Amino acid sequence: MARLAGRRALFAVPILLAVTFGVFAIAAASPFDPVKAYAGTAGLTASQENLDQLRANLGADRPFTARWWDWLTAAVGGDLGDSSVMRQPVADVITERIGWSVLLATTAFALAILLGTLLGVLAARRRGGIVDRAVTSLAYTLEAAPPFWLGLLAVWLFALKLGVLPAGGLTDTGSSVITAGQVASHLVLPAAVLAISQLPWFALYVRQGVGDALDEDPVRGARARGLAPRTVLVGHALRSGMLPVLTLVGSRVPELITGALLVETVFSWPGIAAATVEAATSVDFPLLAALTVLATAAVLLGNLLADLLYGLADPRVGFDG
Repeated sequence: MARLAGRRALFAVPILLAVTFGVFAIAAASPFDPVKAYAGTAGLTASQENLDQLRANLGADRPFTARWWDWLTAAVGGDLGDSSVMRQPVADVITERIGWSVLLATTAFALAILLGTLLGVLAARRRGGIVDRAVTSLAYTLEAAPPFWLGLLAVWLFALKLGVLPAGGLTDTGSSVITAGQVASHLVLPAAVLAISQLPWFALYVRQGVGDALDEDPVRGARARGLAPRTVLVGHALRSGMLPVLTLVGSRVPELITGALLVETVFSWPGIAAATVEAATSVDFPLLAALTVLATAAVLLGNLLADLLYGLADPRVGFDG
């Protein structure tokens, strides 16, 4: 296990280097001007001399390769630089927001796995039956629904039409204190929408895996020995059928990050979505590079976690292969 984690860590180094270099290259080719974004409305009336001076102060007049190398060497030493659009250190921007994004993503992911597993097992019990057709149809329908559309629909129904849940934000309007109760109530809609956007894949994978396991000889033998149907389903078929789902955990991380950005934007959740959008449109090199590295690292860790879980669940799979 340690050897696998070490190999993955070494493999991650060139990937992260390539990703950060690509971020600086793409941002340099972007039509957005970081100087005008930094100056804001004052840039509309500023002279060209002042804009050039500001460009030199920000380092925007230097080649992107030089800016990338300066950022990389500083980041290795723990200095992620300063965000020009947020007007504060990049580390502070991430620290203030990452916790809320992690809370939303982990809550939604856990909910998606639990509900997806339940629906998948119910569908696999009698493939081709009414429940199976209903679950499959629902899964394919939700798979085609964009997360932002689900979010807008949820806001219209539960916040505007029924008025049972808040439409967005982290706390109630006018509240200056963050309480657990307010966070929980404001978390319901974005977490549910993000979970629903991830649920179809887990439901379909569990349905396929458990359904195939029910047709295997060991499970048929358990039935022939007179074991209760629930014991056969949970103790034998579910355990075998859940193995492919473990690999799905890692592969869903990129979609989870993308969906979280969209959901955070719709519900004004104070995570890293707003910072990502601001960094992209303002060509904020240090912040954009740091957020991209963070997302890439999350994907790599998700893939590693999936492999480790698969190896622990199935002793036939070695960690040294």
